[in-house]
Amino acid sequence: MKAIIPHLWFDKEAVEAAEFYTSVFEQSRIQSIAQIHDTPSGTADVVAITLKGQEFRFISAGPDFQMTPAISLRVYCSSKEEVLYLWEILKVDGSILMEVGEYPFSGQYGWLNDRYGVSWQLLWTEEETTVGKIVPQLLFSGQQVGKAKEAIEFYTLLFENSQVDKVVYYEEESDPNSPDMLQYALFTLNGQLFSAMDSNIDYGFVFNEAFSFLVQCDTREEIDFLWKKLSAVPEAEECGWLKDYYGVSWQITPVVLDDLLATDDEKRKERVTKAFLKMKKLDIAALRAAYEKD
Repeated sequence: MKAIIPHLWFDKEAVEAAEFYTSVFEQSRIQSIAQIHDTPSGTADVVAITLKGQEFRFISAGPDFQMTPAISLRVYCSSKEEVLYLWEILKVDGSILMEVGEYPFSGQYGWLNDRYGVSWQLLWTEEETTVGKIVPQLLFSGQQVGKAKEAIEFYTLLFENSQVDKVVYYEEESDPNSPDMLQYALFTLNGQLFSAMDSNIDYGFVFNEAFSFLVQCDTREEIDFLWKKLSAVPEAEECGWLKDYYGVSWQITPVVLDDLLATDDEKRKERVTKAFLKMKKLDIAALRAAYEKD
């Protein structure tokens, strides 16, 4: 099993967003741009990029899903100046959720949605040991409030090379949040850092398919295992996508799918695309058969 990859869904802007982000963050580059045709939304751009040394996937697949701050990207900066530098670039044509400034938990922090709807938390603290990382943060609110700890325990037991790195609970006077809820947690899943928090404020947004997590599996057994453990909403199962008990979307795909779709043979690519679009849980043997069919 490879690392868990954050996957962002755009309407038509995946390539544009990839070019923008890789120009903003150091240690960043576009790895590949490909297209798949005849999807439910027409031709889709599929982009693989590296931001600050971490892998991300983008797709332009139509307006069905829009980003929400339920999952944001938390950037651990090396200085106040880096926070302010990124803030000034990312806020253009975006919207501010928490104005940049000093907070009890950070010497410099700000939270915004950028021009593409992607939510960013930029922060600097003298104690932080995750400097240089971009970490997906899950916000458990609304019907999911109070479930952050339970979700972390579930995920860290499910994935190999996983652990809980840091947990901070709300204090007694943190109304409307109670002391048994997580104010902040940092955890590792298969080598990828994540963070999570509870908030008893109902923001009106929830987890959705616009921000999912791609897990590439080597074998059918790995796919079967993760599918059985994670899938909790049968009607959300489609093309390797599923939704778990907490509402978080995952893509459980075989590593070989990237290789099959990377072919220059358009007929083979078309057959593979048609095959996986008909599937719920992806079938490695059937995908290979579609590729090899005469």
